[in-house]
Amino acid sequence: MNLRIETTDYLPAETRALRQAVFMEEQGFSYEFDETDHTALHLTLYDGDTAVACCRIFPDGPQAYHIGRVAVHKDYRKLGFGAAIMKEAEAKALSLGAKVMMLSAQEQAAGFYQKLGYAQKGEPYLDEHCPHVHMEKAL
Repeated sequence: MNLRIETTDYLPAETRALRQAVFMEEQGFSYEFDETDHTALHLTLYDGDTAVACCRIFPDGPQAYHIGRVAVHKDYRKLGFGAAIMKEAEAKALSLGAKVMMLSAQEQAAGFYQKLGYAQKGEPYLDEHCPHVHMEKAL
């Protein structure tokens, strides 16, 4: 494997394709792309030229950053790439002054985020058709 993580201030085509495959084609979401994509930082983990994991981060209040759109290519799951992209995103947010990371987790993925130090705040809610929970982590 030839792995590298790139951070961009635009949504790369490979990252867009990965998010479309994971969230729209696999999971059935309709509203994957939004205005936040134009202002967020996008982190993409590549194996050679293939985008295998991604996320985006953006400011969400004083000293807080939101991480979202965390996706891992189906052929690369269970290899630690989700955790790797999360750690890189946290480090980037910390370098930009963040003290807290927040995210909206699909309820079925909350355990993954708990293992990375995130705690659920509040009750579950629906985002499109899918139960989600708000989670936070102090950096």
